[in-house]
Amino acid sequence: MTPFLHAYLSRLAWEEVPDVNIETLRAVHLQHNCTIPFENLDVLLPGEILLDEQSLEDKLVTARRGGYCFEQNGLFERALAEIGFRVRSLLGRVVLATPPQMPPRTHRLLLVELEGELWIADAGFGSQTLTAPIRLLADIEQSTPHGRYRLQQERSDWILQFWHHERWQSMYRFDLTECYLADFMMGNFWSAHWPQSHFLHHLLMCRHLPDGGKLTLTNFHFTHWQHERAVEQFTLPDVAALYETVQTRFGLGVSDHRYGFSLDALSAVMAGFDTHPQAGK
Repeated sequence: MTPFLHAYLSRLAWEEVPDVNIETLRAVHLQHNCTIPFENLDVLLPGEILLDEQSLEDKLVTARRGGYCFEQNGLFERALAEIGFRVRSLLGRVVLATPPQMPPRTHRLLLVELEGELWIADAGFGSQTLTAPIRLLADIEQSTPHGRYRLQQERSDWILQFWHHERWQSMYRFDLTECYLADFMMGNFWSAHWPQSHFLHHLLMCRHLPDGGKLTLTNFHFTHWQHERAVEQFTLPDVAALYETVQTRFGLGVSDHRYGFSLDALSAVMAGFDTHPQAGK
């Protein structure tokens, strides 16, 4: 086992030697979602989000931070590859908000080939992300620990949908084109710097729970979801409470010399945000 893989599995509190099979893929996928939170703080804090292997390991594993799709699935891809899976990253176009024009490729996801079958894995789409791999097959409902999903196909494009409020809602569309680090760097830069990017205008955080629930944070608004029902929700009164919550409820590390952040730094980030936002999911 490589030093990186040992550190990654330790971060997930994984104690077994992983085998290359669907049971391992499902278990590691879920444990990743339940341990490493989705979060966009480094879009808001000073500095740049780096996608090289060492930076992702230093931030998400050693510093116990989270990240968004380019980071989450970059780390996840490396871990699966070192376990022995045949895996590569794809790029998708986010259509969740029904954009009037086709958006750019700004979502990173994974394609896994296992025993002659193709699977989609994705640890980086926030609160609606997959928490288990699904087969690359059209028009078949597939269940995960946190929801129901299906894929539709339009020529060479695949569209991932999830069951939400009694209807199927599209999340993103993608094809199987070979992608390279330069493609992810471009999408990452656009997502972090385009003035209308929602990552620039909200603090977003999510951690899935093993029991099928999830915790979400939109600016100061915290919600504990269980089967699409809010079982706990409140607005945090100030930045000090927010700083404590991201550590205690989401397990976010804040003390690393490079990837940590102080209460004052978080206060500067949150100064322009609404302290009474609408509940998000």
